Amino acid sequence: MADPSTYRPAPGTIPDAPGVYRFHDASGRVIYVGKAKSLRSRLSSYFADLAGLHPRTRQMVTTATGVQWTVVGTEVEALQLEYSWIKEYDPRFNVRYRDDKSYPVLAVTLHEEFPRLHVYRGPRRKGVRYFGPYAHAWAIRETLDLLLRVFPARTCSGGVFKRHSQIGRPCLLGYIGKCSAPCVGRVSADEHRSIVEDFCDFLAGHTDQLMRKLDKEMQSASAELEFERAARLRDDLEALRRAMEKQAVVLGDGTDADVVAFAEDELAAAVQVFHIRGGRVRGQRGWVIDKVEETDTATLTAQFLTQFYGEQAALAEQADAGGSPVPREVLVPQPPADADAIAGWLSELRGSRVSLRVPQRGDKRALMETVERNAKEAFQQYKLRRAGDLTARSAALQELQEGLGLDTAPLRIECVDVSHVQGSDVVASLVVFEDGVPRKSEYRRFEVREGAAGGDVGSIDEVVRRRFHRYLSETGKTGADQIGAAIDPDTGRPRKFAYPPNLLVIDGGAPQANAAADALTELGITDVAVIGLAKRLEEVWLPADPDPVILPRTSEALYLLQRVRDEAHRFAISYHRKKRSKRMTSSTLDTIPGLGETRRAALLKHFGSVRKLREAGVDEIAAVPGIGRHTAETVHSALAADGGAGRRPVPDDRAEPGADNAEGESSD
Repeated sequence: MADPSTYRPAPGTIPDAPGVYRFHDASGRVIYVGKAKSLRSRLSSYFADLAGLHPRTRQMVTTATGVQWTVVGTEVEALQLEYSWIKEYDPRFNVRYRDDKSYPVLAVTLHEEFPRLHVYRGPRRKGVRYFGPYAHAWAIRETLDLLLRVFPARTCSGGVFKRHSQIGRPCLLGYIGKCSAPCVGRVSADEHRSIVEDFCDFLAGHTDQLMRKLDKEMQSASAELEFERAARLRDDLEALRRAMEKQAVVLGDGTDADVVAFAEDELAAAVQVFHIRGGRVRGQRGWVIDKVEETDTATLTAQFLTQFYGEQAALAEQADAGGSPVPREVLVPQPPADADAIAGWLSELRGSRVSLRVPQRGDKRALMETVERNAKEAFQQYKLRRAGDLTARSAALQELQEGLGLDTAPLRIECVDVSHVQGSDVVASLVVFEDGVPRKSEYRRFEVREGAAGGDVGSIDEVVRRRFHRYLSETGKTGADQIGAAIDPDTGRPRKFAYPPNLLVIDGGAPQANAAADALTELGITDVAVIGLAKRLEEVWLPADPDPVILPRTSEALYLLQRVRDEAHRFAISYHRKKRSKRMTSSTLDTIPGLGETRRAALLKHFGSVRKLREAGVDEIAAVPGIGRHTAETVHSALAADGGAGRRPVPDDRAEPGADNAEGESSD
């Protein structure tokens, strides 16, 4: 634990000007970023009596070993720099507004020749338009089912679309009129895109024009005695009305606004946002955060607006989405201290004036009260669900420090696990927990090379050496060199392996723990504690100790170690399954010399399968663009010699829940 007085800047050296400051730890890692109208006044408050600080603020200043600042000209510049640094460094002590659950959206893949409508969760992608978020996936599916009658666009996956194109028959939705069946040519690409664009216009709020158009067509069909067509248009109008009823009208003047409300106590806060477009609720989101320092509603509002709209603008720019994520009006419970600066910044993001205000009366005030009730309900559910979690995590870290005889509580824990089947496809995982919770963006996975021959012990030795060799090469061991080297000078972002753990957990017993400790000793690393956690009796093995440490079965420390170990095992086995599945499902085409990935793809696209390719003659193969006569003869000979024997069985490789799709993993 550091003494803040050891790194406190001299009062006269801190400028009395607006700026952004950042605290860093002994490894050079930025742990907190803040902004201030007066850097001198704000920074001085952190070096007051420790007993008078907020608990999390006290933990931050005692974890830090230094502070730096940057002076800016205006409060808008301070907002922009603070947001950039929080996004760049992801400081552990900053309030981060993350969804308390993954909200589904309705995605429209406009970048494809035949755009697809589907429910989606995940990062935004370029060329895809998104509607939502919605509270539940079933709400999207119900709305989509109603609208497909009017807008019969494609909803199938790429594989289903391709299969029905090959067999020449549409799927069930094509037969019942809920898909225009572009897969079999019932509509052209331009006609299908027109259907999708009308669908997007409807969801974007341009409903009146479409309703009038359908009503006019219905009246015209009835006048021309086309009663079947008129009846179908009547049913289409009814379907649109039912879909619109699901989006309640909350503001009669067609206002575009976001309504933000908070529920909070001394330690945490919940925020709810209703997205109002065209007077209707088009989406809802919620976050719950732990307060880092003593913060009022006005300060929370400023932090939220900066982070949320900065992130949304970045996502919209990355995905090349049309329109702005910032509405014309943002309604908040209290005006932030720098309201004019924030409104100016939001106006820059939108490209036109944005109004930031507190509703006082009428429909907007009633709507604010509704959002506040939702925030209070979400906060109550959070407290019931998470009661004792912060206390339990703190107790677990304290118990680990005492039980393992550590100098400090292990705020950063890393765990290594090895996965293989009888020595084949050997892989390893490295998971990271900070303050007792997973930090998935720093998970890593390894393909074990030389160490596989030595079994689990050899694999552990190799992985630990590779991980900490990267740490040494990227940082340095002590002092200012380490602080500078922890940040990549080219990107300004933390390096992948720049920060060492306080505790390294090995999934295994004494041999595995000893192997990891020996590897660290040979690398000259002496400030990382190592333990092994054996599965059978949940024994904790310390290097070179003949007897294990037995933690009580009911202890929070053992529960935390089990969570870390189980997460490492899950991450390792999911990676192993991917590698094993890829190896077992590889095609005979992979072994043919001179046949690269592009040519293999061209052959499979032309013939549809290896079986049909095997039945083709040399002339047919040579007719494929990019395939010459010599290559065709080679392919034909290889497939004839294989005779179907090279087809490998497909394993039962079911994806486990929450596998790897959002965890920022990488291999070394």
